[in-house]
Amino acid sequence: EQGIRYAGWCVVPNHYHTLVDLVDVRAFSRALGKLHGRTSHQMNTQDGARGRKVWYRCQDRKMRSEAHYYTTLNYIHYNPVKHGYASKCQDWPFSSADWYLRTKGREWVDDLWRTYPIRSYGEKWDRC
Repeated sequence: EQGIRYAGWCVVPNHYHTLVDLVDVRAFSRALGKLHGRTSHQMNTQDGARGRKVWYRCQDRKMRSEAHYYTTLNYIHYNPVKHGYASKCQDWPFSSADWYLRTKGREWVDDLWRTYPIRSYGEKWDRC
């Protein structure tokens, strides 16, 4: 609906991460608000938990450099491993990691990891 290019994404059982290229942050925020409203209504209806708060926080960050961008992409793909849902990034079916491996190739992905390691990225704000 917004014509947004998703550069990377990952959904785990209790949160998700996306890396998107945006022109209009306000339009994206409105669309995200609609998505959260509709999905929380659907989940609460299915669970018989009317009024339960489903989505708690939304944080955004402007990518400041190529290094910030690609380190973020690596972090997003590593998230299911970090939280113990998968042993390898590409094994988690709910992320773009496998797409990058299939379309860009192993050498490109490995080079991205060597060039832009995640180290302690997300340590202070990615708490579940």
